[in-house]
Amino acid sequence: MAQHAPPARGVRLGRAAGARTGSGSTESTVNGVVLLLPGASRFSPGPMRPLARALARAGGAEGLVTHMVLHGGDSAREEQAGWAADEAVRRYGDVPVCLAGYDAGGLAALRAAGHEAVNSVVVIAPCLTEAGRADSPEPVKQLSGRQVLIVHGTDDARSDPEASFRLAARAKKANRSTCRFEVHSDGHGLREHQPEVVALAVDFILGAVFSGRYSRPVTDALAAPPPLGLRMPLASGFGKSLRR
Repeated sequence: MAQHAPPARGVRLGRAAGARTGSGSTESTVNGVVLLLPGASRFSPGPMRPLARALARAGGAEGLVTHMVLHGGDSAREEQAGWAADEAVRRYGDVPVCLAGYDAGGLAALRAAGHEAVNSVVVIAPCLTEAGRADSPEPVKQLSGRQVLIVHGTDDARSDPEASFRLAARAKKANRSTCRFEVHSDGHGLREHQPEVVALAVDFILGAVFSGRYSRPVTDALAAPPPLGLRMPLASGFGKSLRR
């Protein structure tokens, strides 16, 4: 596999969470890696840190390791994501990698999804307002063969949710394993329904990386034809009584 050179000084993987972690624990087998790609601003962190903690709790026993990608420099974020995927392979071997990004990190996750180690992509409130214009559509061929989840608040004033719907509609034509959930009455940071967003992402990632099984709402969203499976409402309280 072609290796990416480090895209910029200072780009690195944050501390591992999940498998191989914990005081006094012995080394455990890593069976999957999640790379979290945060947004452009530290003042708008979105759900990424709660997601990291939830993944460590839910997936650590199955061998899931989570790293925050700590970006820096002037290189493109998708190049940094590609380097992070290479680094995950170097550290852990041939294991499935999920790219999970928020805001600008969501766009980077989409663009870097063609990396051969990536089996799934979770995109939360992606910044597609400019990139998603009809006269310059975001490419979707790299999503082929991946499990894809897009989550967007309907009241997002920073990143147009209709842009992510249009992208999802094009992605669905190239890849049936694409679904999109709408978080009604929530904004860009998804603060009002953060527990539900985190629970949805955890359910999707564990299914994509390990079991191939999802909760009923995700299964229905993946199976439903457009536009139903691309405008699936995220129910209040999602995650409290999941049935796989």
